[in-house]
Amino acid sequence: MSKVQDYPSSLADTASRKFETFSYLPPMDDAAIRKQVEYIVSRGWNPAIEHTEPENAFAHYWYMWKLPMFGETDVDTILAEAESCHVAHPGNHVRLIGYDNHAQSQGAAMVIYRGPISA
Repeated sequence: MSKVQDYPSSLADTASRKFETFSYLPPMDDAAIRKQVEYIVSRGWNPAIEHTEPENAFAHYWYMWKLPMFGETDVDTILAEAESCHVAHPGNHVRLIGYDNHAQSQGAAMVIYRGPISA
């Protein structure tokens, strides 16, 4: 059996904080983010975008960017909304969520823009 790697993180060290599963992997480029949006759409999940200040990412609810995009299947529209949120709130983390209406839970959630990290 292989040894499990520890990912040291702490609240005091903001650069070490992890957000959702994908934050343990190398950062996604635009093509990888597009594939994730395509996956969300292919599953029939409803995309939504949230944002928050980096210092509030763990202690507060994230702000909803507009309403969830119920029934939206155009990947470019979803990506444009994520970019609009990032432009409007450049200092915030921006998270993309895929709501699974059958399981009534999040089917996917990932931070696609990270705000500046300060110590």
